[in-house]
Amino acid sequence: MFFNGFLNRIWRGVVAFAIAITLLLSAVTPPVLAVEEGFDWEEEYAYTLGVQAFIYAYPWAYMSDGYWTRMNAEDKEVEVNEFYHYRDLKDEIHTQGGAPNNDTIYSQAFIYLGDEPLILSVPAIDRYYTMELVDYRGDNFAYVGSRATGQEAGNYALIGPNWEGELPPDVQRIEGSSSTPWGYILGRTLVTEEERRSGDLSEIYEIQKGYNLTPLSQWLDPTVTPSVPDLWEPYLYESSDDPLAYWKNINHAMAENPPDPYDNSLLALFAEIGIGPDLDVELQSDSIKRGLERASTDGLQIINDAFATGYAQKQVNGWNYPPPETGRPSASHNWLLRAMQAQAGFVANDPIEAIYMNVSLDGDGNRLSGANRYKLRFESDQKPEVNAFWSITMYNPQYNLVGNEINRFSLGDRSDIEDPEDGSVTIFIQHDRPSDCPSKDEDPSGDQCPNWLPAPEGNFLMFMRLYLPGYPALSQWWEPPALTNLGTAEGSGLDGT
Repeated sequence: MFFNGFLNRIWRGVVAFAIAITLLLSAVTPPVLAVEEGFDWEEEYAYTLGVQAFIYAYPWAYMSDGYWTRMNAEDKEVEVNEFYHYRDLKDEIHTQGGAPNNDTIYSQAFIYLGDEPLILSVPAIDRYYTMELVDYRGDNFAYVGSRATGQEAGNYALIGPNWEGELPPDVQRIEGSSSTPWGYILGRTLVTEEERRSGDLSEIYEIQKGYNLTPLSQWLDPTVTPSVPDLWEPYLYESSDDPLAYWKNINHAMAENPPDPYDNSLLALFAEIGIGPDLDVELQSDSIKRGLERASTDGLQIINDAFATGYAQKQVNGWNYPPPETGRPSASHNWLLRAMQAQAGFVANDPIEAIYMNVSLDGDGNRLSGANRYKLRFESDQKPEVNAFWSITMYNPQYNLVGNEINRFSLGDRSDIEDPEDGSVTIFIQHDRPSDCPSKDEDPSGDQCPNWLPAPEGNFLMFMRLYLPGYPALSQWWEPPALTNLGTAEGSGLDGT
């Protein structure tokens, strides 16, 4: 009896153990699922993750092409760590995008700060000027100019991410240092309306002669000639037929200009699909490559459409205030905003230096088009409050200036278009010459259609620049007027009838 009970207990234990093992195995071994025919999970995973990687990494994609294109455009002879001074206002010949202004003469320099500081020297200047100092991610790290350092002559040290040391007593250390070895300087020197009309820019040329860059080692010993690396030649998007060109540029550019270490967990995720410093996207599977090709196409569309529809911007009467983070977007960790800034402006000023309001829609919320005519009217108490200047500039969807028969690209506070009777300003925006305007043959010595800002035939957008904006715009409570759609262009005059 005892023996039979003992065997029963053993048997029940064996059965219980077998059941437990079965349950355990069923818990850790999932059932086999049917794979959907034609669905490539690896491609879709690379695509969905790749879109986010593209938006995050877009500054490295844009700057690699943007640096090279701008450095080598127009048959310029440009060296790293040297200024190139433009001699004319920008016009439709400039086709590198970036929405250039038509108010100032540019000076630019592509700078390398990986080994030692550069000394930026400026002369005493009696007009508005600014030197915007930008790292490779598109973040401003400092300014030299009328607002930041004054109108006096000075020597200022531009410092890279890893340098430590003492500066000479005749060199001033400015507000911040670049987070990346490679950087960019965009200098702007204001053109007066008299200079614009006469074409005599000799005074600006003299000012430009005083803008200079000197490596610290050469500053201390003029006989020294420091070596500087060459700018790497990237895949150029307009000419490359490589579907992975964006990603190859990103990986190379990130190796030279590392992302913020704060983003390492994000970069570890992107590395799963071959995106990150010095990774080789060609080593990925065909499925991943297909996903990445789609991701760069759709990612760019997301960036463009987000800007056009006012993402992260405060919309007032169709105009978009840029976000307060503009100029230094990386600190916000809003990667879409950072990508939009690069795509729409290459670099962008801090709001305290300049606010760039953009408009792509009329007062009814419809896309602006050269098929229609528009009126923009500022009442006397509605004009922008600025401490330097304001202007409105016309662009096509590629962020290039628009060629036209009267070679006018912008209008603003220096255009002498204020109504002497009531102080208002009215601007007419359309493709065809307004019927009330005299032709050049009828009035060869006059300024034909002073209030007309020509538009392209298709869609367009405009930027309103407020340099050294007053408090109303800085606080974003100033409201510019909406564009009034006057209808199609057929048979209309300046009176809107």
